[in-house]
Amino acid sequence: MRLLLVAALTIPLGLPAPMPVPPDNPITPERVELGRRLFSDTRLSRDGTISCASCHDPARAFTKPESTSPGVFGRRGRRNAPALVNLAWANSFFWDARAFSLEDQVLKPIEDPNEMDLPVAEAASRAGVTTEVLSRSLATYVRTLVSGDSAYDRFVHGDRTVMTSEEQDGYRLFRGRGNCMVCHDGPNLTDGRLHNTGIAWAPADDDSARAGRFVDEGAFAISHEPAELGAFKTPTLRDIALTAPYMHDGSLTTLEDVVEFYDRGGRQNPNLDTDMERLDFSPQDKRALVAFMRTLTGARLLKR
Repeated sequence: MRLLLVAALTIPLGLPAPMPVPPDNPITPERVELGRRLFSDTRLSRDGTISCASCHDPARAFTKPESTSPGVFGRRGRRNAPALVNLAWANSFFWDARAFSLEDQVLKPIEDPNEMDLPVAEAASRAGVTTEVLSRSLATYVRTLVSGDSAYDRFVHGDRTVMTSEEQDGYRLFRGRGNCMVCHDGPNLTDGRLHNTGIAWAPADDDSARAGRFVDEGAFAISHEPAELGAFKTPTLRDIALTAPYMHDGSLTTLEDVVEFYDRGGRQNPNLDTDMERLDFSPQDKRALVAFMRTLTGARLLKR
């Protein structure tokens, strides 16, 4: 994996160009650099111990190797830290899709009482910038976190030597019998939509009081739309080998666990997506799918 710094409009193989950038927040080297510094600035948290980088490690596609991430005063976030790569092409943000621009998204963890727990105006004042500069600089930096030019990208663009026969078998299963592309489609291998796979449902045999209900209501808690009960945004599969643990709650530890979960058809619940069904893959099929997903690790392009 290469870790680079990319020019604003230099797009790696596999991603569409030009990069979508708001007209009122153009990418400049100065804004990227300020955003990079603010991303690691613990002054943005109430107790001065937590920064954005505390939950988003560059070496792990800007995720954290824990089910939930640390917050101020020993608190824990409610959900797994999602990967930040290629968010320039996203239309909504967070597991429940509650933000619709990066400029809005980057401020919400600062205010979240379980994360950084600080009013945005106070955080900006501590950093010596305005709220607008804080929002625009952080958003600009996040836009430059781009991953592409993976073995998968080179394969689909004609280089048949970069994937092994097992990885190619996994790709065929991904596109075919596995039906994975129903949700993991497009340049970022995500449809960007909300789906209920049952991961948030506690089955009847759960030995706690939560049995037979949703432990996390997902997007329903924001939209109050019954169809979105237990639904979460499809994550990108880019760099997926780097971002364990998986799902919104970090409840699946390995890619093998993820394949097993989908092989069973997810977890039955009243709102389960109709596309979820048992696959009954062979052990060889499962190994091939995992091998394919490991080809999705790309270059982190952060070059000016």
